[in-house]
Amino acid sequence: MIRLFSFCLIFLLGKGLKAQPEVQLIDHIYLPNIKSVKCYLNDLVLTYPIIDLNAPARLVLQFDDLDGDVKRYTYTLIHCDANWQPSSLAPSEYMSGFQESTIDNYDYSFSTVQEFTHYWLTLPNEDMTFTLSGNYILVVYEDEQQRRPALTRRFVVVEPVVEIEPRVTRPARVDLADTHQEIDFVVYHPGFIIRSPRTEVTAHVLQNGRWDNAVMDLRPLFVYNERLSFDYQDKVVFAAGKEFRYADLRSLRYPTDRIAWVEEKPGKWEVGLLQDRKRAFSPYVERRDLNGKFVIETHDDNDQDLESDYAYVFFSLYSPTPIAQTDVYLFGGMTDWELKPEFKMVYNPAISAYVCKPLLKQGYYDYMYVTAPKGQYTHPDWTQTEGNWYETENEYTILIYYRPFGARYDRLIGAHTFSSRQ
Repeated sequence: MIRLFSFCLIFLLGKGLKAQPEVQLIDHIYLPNIKSVKCYLNDLVLTYPIIDLNAPARLVLQFDDLDGDVKRYTYTLIHCDANWQPSSLAPSEYMSGFQESTIDNYDYSFSTVQEFTHYWLTLPNEDMTFTLSGNYILVVYEDEQQRRPALTRRFVVVEPVVEIEPRVTRPARVDLADTHQEIDFVVYHPGFIIRSPRTEVTAHVLQNGRWDNAVMDLRPLFVYNERLSFDYQDKVVFAAGKEFRYADLRSLRYPTDRIAWVEEKPGKWEVGLLQDRKRAFSPYVERRDLNGKFVIETHDDNDQDLESDYAYVFFSLYSPTPIAQTDVYLFGGMTDWELKPEFKMVYNPAISAYVCKPLLKQGYYDYMYVTAPKGQYTHPDWTQTEGNWYETENEYTILIYYRPFGARYDRLIGAHTFSSRQ
């Protein structure tokens, strides 16, 4: 009976997601009042949500509710295969404790113009612990009046049994040699038996923690004794981009060099950034960045989460004329690496620029300008707005999955994050 209940529950959470099409197995925010979602490892706010199985570390999820009241938020976990589809496992097979729990940690903002309630959660905890490695989706629901998805976040759990040795090279294709970066790597598995590497092992490679442009389903190209080589030619190749632009919003009292003006209006702050220019044909300029991430922080008060205020931030990108048949967006970790309506730019002929004014919490934000075919929300491209340069510093993450014959889920047996400069 328990087994049947568990099977039905995972069916509703997984296959039954078709009955709730608004739930997506990606990083996504579903409600307009949810802002500033962060998921990271312990107090290391710039880490990716990658955690070792049975390690003492904890994942931290935090977000703000701009309604400023207290709501009942519940959360659960969905175990996925290597390609982010719900696995065939029942929740009792990959979780111990409760299969659903409430977020009990919250506090109110103070000394801010924009009121909000700040929520946070750590995993694993005394209510819920994951017991298997692999891909997971953390789903948060608002249960105040009806069960509505609030946000989803991907994270991965690793049982580190292999070692990964990466190498960044120039692509063999001449037309990509100055603009793209190629990743080759070797996986060492001493003492760990893999009987059929080409059918049991797959690898994914991510650039700057992004899943939207990840190179997935890589199989070992060469197999040696306790060593697997993924030395493909022109397959694991990424557009290098340029170093990210930045917006330093950590102070509304003492603006930084890129802030043109700050104004407090009734019930809101407004901030104007200096106008940006396209960089597609500009030379490469080396500058340390966050590789697209953002950090919530304030220099005006002591409490970084509760006293960091919100502001409408005016971005502008100079363009003598509109780009034909193309939409322009702000893009980065602050947009969940999605093309979101609130970050879509509008062309203003009065100042010959694309403009938008999203609501952002005080902090430090990396961003880029990207384009997409008009009316589409996929395949962001920065070729026209930012350009690509091989020397750009990017972070890459390699994930190694293992599913032996007859197994019912993909084990994540290795993960390695490194800089293209290493």
